Amino acid sequence: MILNLSDRLGRVSANIRLTFWLVLLAAMALLAAQAMSRGAGVQSDILAMLPKIQEDPLTQRAIDRVEQQLANRIYLGVVSPDQATAIKGAKQLLSALQGEPEAFSQVQSADMQGAQALNRFYFPYRFHLLTAQQKDLLASGQLAKLEANTLAQLYNAFGYANSQLLSQDPLLLYPELLKQLSPQRRLKVVDGILVGQELAQEATVRTSLNKDTQGSSVAIVMAQGVGSAFNPKAQELQLSRLEGAISQMQKSLGSEQNVRVLKGGALFHAAAATTQAKREVSSLGLASLIGVILLVWLAFRSIMPLTIAALTIATSLVFALSATLWIFTQVHLLTLVFGTSLIGIAIDYSFHFYCERLQSQKADSGATEHDGLKETTATTPTTGITATDAVARVFPAASLALLTTVIAYLAIGLTPFPGMQQVAVFCAAGLLGAYLTLIFAYPKLASSAMRPGDRALGLAARYLSAMQTIARPINGVKGIILTLGLLLIAIFGLNRLGVNDDIRALQQSPLSVTQGEQRLRQVMSGGTDNQFILVRAESAEKLLTRLEALSPTLASLQHQGVLGNSVNLARYLPSQASQQEAYRLQGEIYHKLPQVLARLGLDEDLAPVLMESFEANANEAITPDNFFASRAGELFAPLWLAPDVADAQGQIQEKTSNETSDSDDATYGAIVLLGGITDLHALTQAVAPLTGVTLVDKVQDISDVMAKYRSLTLSLLGLALVVAGLIFSLRFGLKMALWITAVPALAALLTLAGLGLAGSPLTLFHALALILVFGIGVDYSLFFAESHRGEGVMMAVFMSACSTLMAFGLLAFSQTPAIHYFGLTLLLGIGLTFVLSPFIHTLTRIDK
Repeated sequence: MILNLSDRLGRVSANIRLTFWLVLLAAMALLAAQAMSRGAGVQSDILAMLPKIQEDPLTQRAIDRVEQQLANRIYLGVVSPDQATAIKGAKQLLSALQGEPEAFSQVQSADMQGAQALNRFYFPYRFHLLTAQQKDLLASGQLAKLEANTLAQLYNAFGYANSQLLSQDPLLLYPELLKQLSPQRRLKVVDGILVGQELAQEATVRTSLNKDTQGSSVAIVMAQGVGSAFNPKAQELQLSRLEGAISQMQKSLGSEQNVRVLKGGALFHAAAATTQAKREVSSLGLASLIGVILLVWLAFRSIMPLTIAALTIATSLVFALSATLWIFTQVHLLTLVFGTSLIGIAIDYSFHFYCERLQSQKADSGATEHDGLKETTATTPTTGITATDAVARVFPAASLALLTTVIAYLAIGLTPFPGMQQVAVFCAAGLLGAYLTLIFAYPKLASSAMRPGDRALGLAARYLSAMQTIARPINGVKGIILTLGLLLIAIFGLNRLGVNDDIRALQQSPLSVTQGEQRLRQVMSGGTDNQFILVRAESAEKLLTRLEALSPTLASLQHQGVLGNSVNLARYLPSQASQQEAYRLQGEIYHKLPQVLARLGLDEDLAPVLMESFEANANEAITPDNFFASRAGELFAPLWLAPDVADAQGQIQEKTSNETSDSDDATYGAIVLLGGITDLHALTQAVAPLTGVTLVDKVQDISDVMAKYRSLTLSLLGLALVVAGLIFSLRFGLKMALWITAVPALAALLTLAGLGLAGSPLTLFHALALILVFGIGVDYSLFFAESHRGEGVMMAVFMSACSTLMAFGLLAFSQTPAIHYFGLTLLLGIGLTFVLSPFIHTLTRIDK
């Protein structure tokens, strides 16, 4: 079928082919232009590369809420040995960032208005509210201790007692409650600014040379970025405005103040990733392109092959970008980094085309090729075969190579990673563009006469001759010994090969980002982590009860140092049962009110008014509706997940189909934020026994999915080998097909062993790279199998391997772990494929 198609194409003139190619190229360019007009562009959001986790609706809503609230938050800490200077610097930052509404919103430090809102909301419900200690004292009949605390406040010059408060709360229970509602962290409020203290040991770790910075004050400023921190435009705007504000603040305070700024938040990690990706796209891509240009020039010593090679690469990039932008609307920066490898693959067609013409030219000039050592005997250059004939000769192998390589990329596209799906589309479309350029543009554009390439072909022939010399004695006992040796090396390496599917290992920010953020998190008692607790129940009241039952566990974990802090709605929104219990216990006070007032030395005439107020509030209780509708509760509203109609209908249908399932009965949910987690396993074990309580760890979920798809990818690799073998057997026969597929199979096996010996853990990205090792390795074997004269193919394979190794070898030097793993695997795999493909080809010819 391939030969028939080649014959049909051979009857089409070069001019018609070129016209068809130009139409295709214009169509792809128009496609890209339309995509750009729709707003397509470059994306740097690392989250866009992560797999989509299938969660139940309530959990997914909780994850979305947390990401919405925390993803774009930034935290700044103005550090100075002098507290007043730190506060002054924080105020200047507050003022500057509040003046940039297009970049930042919710710029604040201590939320004084929020504290006042809490006071205004809770005071009318004071008869239904008590602290845990107050409840214990009243329940055990220790009213005297509460009275003693009240007397201490009455006679304390710095106490909070005043006549108005005493007339409404004679035992001063309410002020203690307000103190409990305040966040429990190592921060204090000074002049409206949150101030913490950098621990001496943290300062010592930071720098052992600057002893004066130990115990510095840290003034905290928080803000919400407008737009995603991973959006390049929003990121650039926020960083420029932020750096300008910091620079102006430091300048106004003077260099002698030694003021520095600690930074925390996704913005700074995203900015570091964007800068690194852009640098690698430009440096790795440019280096690969320069290397390929030098390779072509040294091999052919002519401007025309260089021009055709550049045209092939340019066309492949047009096809790649057009298809990616049209399908995904955005192209990820990491896709472009991975896509630099396209340069090393797309140009292979140009290599095989020109090497085929060189080889035929040498044959026509009367050169001998049996030993590869003699030069041409012609005195005048000959043209060899025409460009159309050269295309016809490489067409079968190029078509099969395209098919198998695209299959390899499609296997990558089956993974749940949108970024990897982009890589698959980008590279597959790019290779298709290069293939179409070979078939339709080369017959016309590459028809000029070739300069003699005897030296390069001679070197290729010598290499093949050496491989043949090595291969001849490898049979019988020697073959068995070699096989066993390779098998032992593979077993030893595979035995040392570990696995690491942790997504956090694939994206490492610079120390300049992580160290500063870690110090800021320590000051803020841990900040907020990616993990959180989701509590679910069938009703709002039952949910609040479960949140209250969770509180002692969280307190114990914080006491043990497992947790730094937590935000539990139970602290701010008590259950109805808890409020009724508090009202009943306070009744113990008000039923003895005259005696209590007498012991406190207060006017007993207050008793009737206080009693009337107490009884009038018997049915006044805090509910989720009135709490979240208030100014005090709006900050905590995102932590409350009330059921919606869609969820309710879905649960009814689920119950109908499965009456024994009770996991979907929970239509109400509440998020408990966690920070400063030091022992995730201990936290998981502590909350596991609690009913309706789940630790949500999206990072671990993604890591589990990566492990699953790593195994699936390796299975796909085995399936691809089988499918390729079946396809090849139709053209070459079963025995030759086994030899062809043996090259990438053995290369993949030895690559895994090499990774084990190098101590590199196996990840999904290693597995994805092995699929490409398969695709490229099959290409090399196919061209050898199709060739009647080996040195031309050897030269093309050498140049192809060099260009591919330059592209993928450079990726191995990437600072991004995912790209590094991808490049390292291909560096090993392609290197081994290059060594094995002519070796196995030689064995095949000997066998014939």
